[in-house]
Amino acid sequence: MRMPSARSRFARPLAATAFVTAALVAIPAAAHAAPTPPDIVPALSGYSAFWVPDSRVSPTVQQGTVENPDVMAYDDELAVWINRSATDAQRFTALQDAEYDNTGTAYDQSITVGTGLGATLGALYIAGRNDGSLPLTSALINSETGSAGAFVGTGTAKSYFSHPRPYLATDPNTPATPGDAAACAPDVTNAGSLSADRVGRPWASAGANTQGNLLIERVPDTVDTTHQFSPNDVPLSAGYGSTGICQGGSFPSGHTTTAYQAGITLATLLPELAPEILSRASENGNDRIVLGVHYPLDVMGGRIAGELALSTLWSDADYRTSVLEPARAELVSYLEAKCGDTLAHCIAEQTAAGGQYQADPYGGQAFSADFGAQQVTDRASAVAAYQQRLTYGFGQVGTPGLAPDVPAGAENLLLTTFPTLTDAQRTSVLAQTQIDSGFPLDLTGSGGGSWQRLDLAAAMSATVELESDGSVRVLATGGTAQVVTPAAPTTPATPVAPAAAGTAGTGSLAATGLDAGAIGGAGALVLAAGALLLVGLRRRRATR
Repeated sequence: MRMPSARSRFARPLAATAFVTAALVAIPAAAHAAPTPPDIVPALSGYSAFWVPDSRVSPTVQQGTVENPDVMAYDDELAVWINRSATDAQRFTALQDAEYDNTGTAYDQSITVGTGLGATLGALYIAGRNDGSLPLTSALINSETGSAGAFVGTGTAKSYFSHPRPYLATDPNTPATPGDAAACAPDVTNAGSLSADRVGRPWASAGANTQGNLLIERVPDTVDTTHQFSPNDVPLSAGYGSTGICQGGSFPSGHTTTAYQAGITLATLLPELAPEILSRASENGNDRIVLGVHYPLDVMGGRIAGELALSTLWSDADYRTSVLEPARAELVSYLEAKCGDTLAHCIAEQTAAGGQYQADPYGGQAFSADFGAQQVTDRASAVAAYQQRLTYGFGQVGTPGLAPDVPAGAENLLLTTFPTLTDAQRTSVLAQTQIDSGFPLDLTGSGGGSWQRLDLAAAMSATVELESDGSVRVLATGGTAQVVTPAAPTTPATPVAPAAAGTAGTGSLAATGLDAGAIGGAGALVLAAGALLLVGLRRRRATR
């Protein structure tokens, strides 16, 4: 359902593609295998420019002050559109993506994100996770106790920002929904302090005793009998009436944080399919909006939390060699054995058969030019869908055109994508593929870098030219990640000025599947296996 807009659509993001050579501040390796989870609240502090809660302690209060009505109104409007425009198939997928395997009889997002591998390889991955063939991978990535998959929780951040979820009643006089916990009744838990910003909006109710309630549709509970992700039937529910959801606070999205912890981990293990896996992780996050339990800003915050979390882990050399590298070796060996060929050949064969990751969340509908249909049919469209979910079509509320600002440690997220590059060169790749500054949650210039501006799908699908002076230049994105060297001129060449800002990375590159080592002698995407050592299981995550 397309809701009339209260204002013009915001401008779309611009890629920060200037030719950049970034200096790196070295991060010492930790002495232990499992680093301390980072405090995610500072990285999410940009949210306070839009909403300030009455309490920074109790998530049950969920009342506060809107600091930027335009931003929060757009957040409401788009949340309603996504919820009401999703296809029935996407709603079912959203329920699947809401699952946590707390009983050992279901599945979680580290399983569902596996469809990003494609029809054949995704099915093999899911089977291996379920039958015990991938113990190292499972211990690393699972969403309940995985050392990476459950590394960071969002409970503290939810309490700090304490913002009500979109499906909660704005009008406290709204009748309670039968079956909901007493604590979820509208006269107990509501979004009453948002009333002035919602009453009279086209995307909110004008009915008696429902004034200002967002027009969110609850997705009914069902049972997953497909056995796509689990050998047994699995009851599915969005959990609208549970206290943990209704009083858990919306920002940031815990499920989205988990989805990106799983997605970035899997993309690190299989950089050959990283763009598709990351696009699927962004779909997982978007599915929280489909269910009506989160807003776009919540999902953007969840992505930031997931990126920060895994950069902390990947920056620990001991963890990389004892946990990450063995899991990569295990997963690649398993997939090649099951497929019967090299991973590159299996991917090419799957793509030739049309089995690559695909998506069509809104049945071809688009909200605006800046937030489109997000139909995924190939690698380029997978990257494009991911990029639209970086900003969700918000306008720039801060200064545009600022220099790239890559957070320290983020370069380690590209370790398996570009193993032959230095830390400084990987930082430069991230800088050249960053989106423009000024979008909501951007903290450019704050001293901690901007996680909001990172475009991992572009960076992990980049063709990077390695210059003779050691600098790197991103030539294109959306294809096969590879490092190339300039072709030697056969005649004296006239010096050419460096490409202007905004021109790098705008070309196209077909996913040829060529080994990067065959082009200019750059190394292929190979990560040696380390010792088979598991870290202890992490504690159960906080409220999602």
